[in-house]
Amino acid sequence: MIRKRLYLLLCLFVITAFKSTEEKNVRIFMIGDSTMANKKMSDAPETGWGQVFNEVFTDKVEIQNHARNGRSTKSFRDLGHWTEVDKQLKPGDYVFIQFGHNDQKEKDPARYADPHTDYKENLRRYVKETQEKGAIAILLTPVSRRKFDKNGNFIDQHGDYPLVVRELAKELNVPMIDMHQKSMDLLKEMSVEDTKDLYMHVLPGIYDKFPNGLVDNTHFTPYGAEIMSKMAAAELVTLGHPLKNFLLKSPYPTKYTYELPTVNETAFKKDTLNIIKFGAQSGGLILCHTAINSAISAASENGGGVVLIPKGFWLCGPIDLKSNVNLHLEEGAFIQFSDNRNDYPIVETTWEGQKAYRCHAPLWGVDLVNVGITGKGIMDGAGQVWKQVRKSKLTNSQWKTLINSGGVLDEKKIAWYPSEQSKYGNENKEWTNQIVEGKTKEDYEAIRDFLRPNMVSLTNCRNVLIEGVTFLNSPAWTLHPLLCENIIIRNVNVKNPWYGQNNDALDVESCTNGIIEDCTFDTGDDAITIKSGRDESGRLRGVPTSNFIIRNTTVYHGHGGFVIGSEMSGGVNNLFVNNCNFLGTDIGLRFKTTRGRGGIVENIFISDINMNNIQGEAVRFNMYYEVKEPGEAAGLVSIEEKPFDDETPIFRNFVIDRIYCKGADAAIMMRGIPEAQIENVTISNANITSKNGIQLTEAKNINLVNVNLTSSHKTVIQLNNVEDLNIDNLAYSENKDTFMEVNGANTKDVVIKNTSKEGAVQRITFLNQASKNVVKWK
Repeated sequence: MIRKRLYLLLCLFVITAFKSTEEKNVRIFMIGDSTMANKKMSDAPETGWGQVFNEVFTDKVEIQNHARNGRSTKSFRDLGHWTEVDKQLKPGDYVFIQFGHNDQKEKDPARYADPHTDYKENLRRYVKETQEKGAIAILLTPVSRRKFDKNGNFIDQHGDYPLVVRELAKELNVPMIDMHQKSMDLLKEMSVEDTKDLYMHVLPGIYDKFPNGLVDNTHFTPYGAEIMSKMAAAELVTLGHPLKNFLLKSPYPTKYTYELPTVNETAFKKDTLNIIKFGAQSGGLILCHTAINSAISAASENGGGVVLIPKGFWLCGPIDLKSNVNLHLEEGAFIQFSDNRNDYPIVETTWEGQKAYRCHAPLWGVDLVNVGITGKGIMDGAGQVWKQVRKSKLTNSQWKTLINSGGVLDEKKIAWYPSEQSKYGNENKEWTNQIVEGKTKEDYEAIRDFLRPNMVSLTNCRNVLIEGVTFLNSPAWTLHPLLCENIIIRNVNVKNPWYGQNNDALDVESCTNGIIEDCTFDTGDDAITIKSGRDESGRLRGVPTSNFIIRNTTVYHGHGGFVIGSEMSGGVNNLFVNNCNFLGTDIGLRFKTTRGRGGIVENIFISDINMNNIQGEAVRFNMYYEVKEPGEAAGLVSIEEKPFDDETPIFRNFVIDRIYCKGADAAIMMRGIPEAQIENVTISNANITSKNGIQLTEAKNINLVNVNLTSSHKTVIQLNNVEDLNIDNLAYSENKDTFMEVNGANTKDVVIKNTSKEGAVQRITFLNQASKNVVKWK
């Protein structure tokens, strides 16, 4: 009895000690110069990277940032800043030491420290005194300043200071974070123009402290500071440093906060121009786009500002956006775009990833920097005068009403077109949907009615904000950023007729760095859609859509809730999707491509998806889009393998966690191709209620973990040429004829564990040359 009590006390002591260590706060002290230092609110937008460093850690880490503007290794000590730190240090604390910018100032004896003598000895002393307190020193090289020559080549301004830090870290055997090398690599990787966003390149009239603007290539904007802080966190992981254990996990499976994209935000001059002062008249009788465009031009020429659309009814033709201008719709403002197709001139643009002639978009911007469409107003794209409508999409009374409104029918009388031009264009898409050799702009003028525009077209723009606005009734795609960087789409509503064709809510094409959040989409085609060009033209462009966060968004109707493809020939990578609702969409998570596209789609992280009343699959990977699909559920067949080349598409590295669906035709469907199987997909912690179960074809390294499937079909899982399938804890409804149907000679290495064998009459059937030795049930 005594032994038992002693044992229990010992266990309690161990648990308590472990818990105490786990809950103990870690303290980080930061010493350095202005690039690291905290800034006052009045200094906005200047931000030290240490100021936001806490955002990459859990709340168990306490950061005291003692870095100061203008300090060197010498002046930081001489002015007493180090004493403030030193007297607080305790065993186990960390001290981040980063100097160098001000040690270079040879003409200032109060700060100057020669790199190989005083600078090195000053750093050595900081490390020694830190260690004497039992704390842990981490040396950091200074971050790079921004400087390029006339040819765009980066110029390093730090001399030997970074080299000395590297040498000292090696000599003293202390951890070192090479911020100089990492920031220099980043600056070389980015375009010269893009690097301005990292540093204090401030336009006049935006911030109180800088009424005349500022060009400062040393200090950071919030965007630059966040990138530098994440860079330091990434280096902790590379070093294998114990602090990596305190980095903050993101809601995206397997990813930490520091690994998420960083997106630059827009900022606009406060000057506001009211369109009424430029001749715009409310009431819906007079076209106002000339007045609006004049206001936008005036604002842009004056350094930017806000163009105000006040409450009222504004009838418009196309609006041309410009740099540094925020088009702001006041609550109660309604813009009705003209239903006269002749108001939209034909321009050269793109359509579904290929060069094409189309009519000018209602909202249009090319080669812009810092542009916004904001407010609580509404815009209507007059899509009804552009769109083809199929009879099957409408009730009989709706169909009759549409016919009586005018337009023409096809020969089978199952499709309505707004005009003969529209009908002709739809029936000759081999040349009407793209620019082809032998056709002139005049040829396309003859089919103007077919060349329906996207509602918002932004091409090659940097720093874009679309916020708060409601977009209705788009002629084609609603929001289409192409080749844009740093995009924020927030609190936006899109509502299009459910029967509309090609009226996707959002198509992000070949764009980099973005946030899509808190939006509501209700449309007739795909909702949140990621693209990167079609076939050869997309591959030649070679710009993937990458580094996007998509969160807190609801889709009420659409072909797909979150969609990648099918025009993804330039590639897609590093997407993070979280906390979205797909309610009544045709498919929930939809990934589509086909042979001929090429392109690599990889590193897609999805979590916390709620789905209801899905007409097709909750999760669908389909590499046979718009072609005859092999292997219907009732009879899977072998698929011909073709040579792998640059036209071969690739889907790989998807992590999908915490997805919930009540009501779908099928739970999970994957249809890969033999020469490029769908590869490395994990679906975990899922609850799905559906008619059909899981069907996997031409897939490799698939993991189904903690999946709860309630389906009415008599077979739970069908496999066709699937390799390396791991099923762990799959719960399924009882009274099945077959748990798993295995097809194909190439199916192998299937492992099932923590899964009941009792819910089906037959556990496994083997068909179509499938070997009976490929499945192991543990």
